[in-house]
Amino acid sequence: MSKVISVTNQKGGVGKTTTCVNLASYVAASGNRVLLIDMDPQGNACTSLGVEISKEQKSIYEVLLGDIDIKEAIYPSVLKRLDVIPSTVDLAGAEVDLVYVDNRENVLKEAIKTIKDSYDYIFIDCPPSLGLLTVNALTATDTIIIPIQCEYFALVGLGQLMNTVRLIKKHLNPDIEIEGVLLTMKDNRSNLVSQVAEEIRKYFGQKVYDTFIPRNIRLAESPSHGMPILLYDSKSKGALAYKSLCEEFLRKQ
Repeated sequence: MSKVISVTNQKGGVGKTTTCVNLASYVAASGNRVLLIDMDPQGNACTSLGVEISKEQKSIYEVLLGDIDIKEAIYPSVLKRLDVIPSTVDLAGAEVDLVYVDNRENVLKEAIKTIKDSYDYIFIDCPPSLGLLTVNALTATDTIIIPIQCEYFALVGLGQLMNTVRLIKKHLNPDIEIEGVLLTMKDNRSNLVSQVAEEIRKYFGQKVYDTFIPRNIRLAESPSHGMPILLYDSKSKGALAYKSLCEEFLRKQ
């Protein structure tokens, strides 16, 4: 049975897409059938996996509007066993387009049902907001991974995200749970980082992964080459961190 995992944090710049792309890549490289759904109108997840965005291409936007079957929007990535459903800038207008759709919070969930058995894991890269696109993702999700940057403002807005998750659990998806919390962009030279990390562990307890993601230039470079870090530089600190995260993630399944 497939597991659907949303990588989400409404705060931008926390390593959300980087985490979704690279964790999905390592999980696929471990022998699993994986699908990544790009729900961010910026489309960075699909381009990071070598899937170019074009007008002729089908995307998650058409799936949400009901114009196409979800199978028509699935493309192979640069990595074996990892498929992608791309996003386009049109997705930014989907929140308005879906307003008058019946059962609009469940559109993605219903679409995923038809392909769920084809994959071991389905990762969803959520947009940096708590709008209808994120609500659709969370309604379709079994668990969520929350990347949190190790900085002073890390916990700002986190309460809002958790409140949204509680509302989703109460009204739309009673089975949703937190898969894990990931500390990103960590610089061990800073005392503030250690303090923030400690606060996050107090808040989430055992849900915080032992693995953390360091700041790493190779990790930042890899999307511009259309490759996940395991193909771009598998020996870099960023690659080793995401490999470790994948191992920790799979151990807990």
